[in-house]
Amino acid sequence: MEQRLQIEGRKANRSRVRMKGRIRHLNQESEGRIYNVSRTGIGIELLGRLHVAKGSHVVVQTDDIGLIEGTVRWAYGGYLGVQIDQSSNSLAQMSAYFRNFHQEVRPVLVR
Repeated sequence: MEQRLQIEGRKANRSRVRMKGRIRHLNQESEGRIYNVSRTGIGIELLGRLHVAKGSHVVVQTDDIGLIEGTVRWAYGGYLGVQIDQSSNSLAQMSAYFRNFHQEVRPVLVR
């Protein structure tokens, strides 16, 4: 018989963005580029060294969104997936960002 995997999908749709930010973990800090956001999480490309692992608490500072606190859900090859803390002011900031400022970034094709 065929076994079906119970894989949980994303709970919120991701939107592509291009934002610079700073990521802090303990006493470490690195520049980063946020490449996607949702109401519950963000995808980050690290531009420097930052030693984090799944479960690490990080703080992300951007000019567009502000200060966001979250937990690393995955880290691989200079990329991070961060789940925004549910009990913090970060969720309100993300909602305000989507309501007032967000515009989907679309690829530019040049020929």
